[in-house]
Order: sequence, then structure tokens, then C-alpha cells
Amino acid sequence: MLRIGYVRPSEADEAESAAVLRAQGCQVIRIEEGAGEAPMVLASILEFIGEGDQLVAPNLQHLGRSTRGILELIERLEQRGASLVTVDPPLSSAGPAGQQLRAILEAVAALEPPEAPRRRTRAPAHEIRALQRAGLGPVEIARKLGVSRMTVWRKLKALRAEPCGAA
Repeated sequence: MLRIGYVRPSEADEAESAAVLRAQGCQVIRIEEGAGEAPMVLASILEFIGEGDQLVAPNLQHLGRSTRGILELIERLEQRGASLVTVDPPLSSAGPAGQQLRAILEAVAALEPPEAPRRRTRAPAHEIRALQRAGLGPVEIARKLGVSRMTVWRKLKALRAEPCGAA
């Protein structure tokens, strides 16, 4: 059984959260790179987590923006034969306690308003150009602006295609 620790950036100290997960016996600890829309590190964990493994997080807030999102995460883990464990409060999605946890989360989710469609973050071309001129590469620019790498590549391509004098 592999215990995989996961930390999403927040107001809490990431190093402190990682230390707590190490103390919980996590062999692998992954920290999300930025506070962007899609948690890429969590998505990669869900791709390789296997039967009997545990995803360990400091608390439920590190796992999703809504109760529905946390329920979806638990379902994906269960499909892979894995479970969720939180440190504070100590919760687990496995066994009878897991059924109780799911029932509570479903009740809370029923009280939440439906999620509003998310607006996509758009990076202005002038910001991308300024960061590129400052020596940053497309990956660093994407992280800094909270957009996808593909967005940066498209904007850079469009900037190269502009006729001279246009800005």
C-alpha cells in the first residue's frame, strides 16, 4: 500500500503541511505548483494511484473547491480501488466510516448552490511579451499568469505573426 500525500497551495505553510504528511507515513508527497483552475498534480496522482493505495491530505479543503468536487474525487479514487484519508479532522473514505463520510458530504452538497460556470483566465498578450523579454520561458510564463502552456504558445505565435508596428 502506497500513501501519497497531496498539498494544494493555500494560506497554510506548504512545508508545514508536507511535514505533517511525512509524519503520517506518506512515501510520496506532491505539492500543487500554483493556484490555477485545474489541479494538475492531483490529476496526475489520480492517473497512477492504484488498488489499496491511499491519498492523504492535511484536510478536505486541500482537495476541492466544493463538496461536490470532493465527492467526485472520492468516486474516482474508489474506481481505482484507492481511498482518501485526511489528517485534520481524521477521516477516511474506506469502510463503514467512509460510508458515513459520503452520506455527510452528500447532505452538505445538496445544500450548496449549483456551481457557476467558471470564466476562463485570459492572459493579455502584452504581459506574455513582457515576461518573455524578461527571459522567462513559456512554461514559467504560464505558471506565473495561471494559464495553460498552450495559451502562452498560441499568444506567442500570434505575436510573431503580427506585422511590424502592430502591438
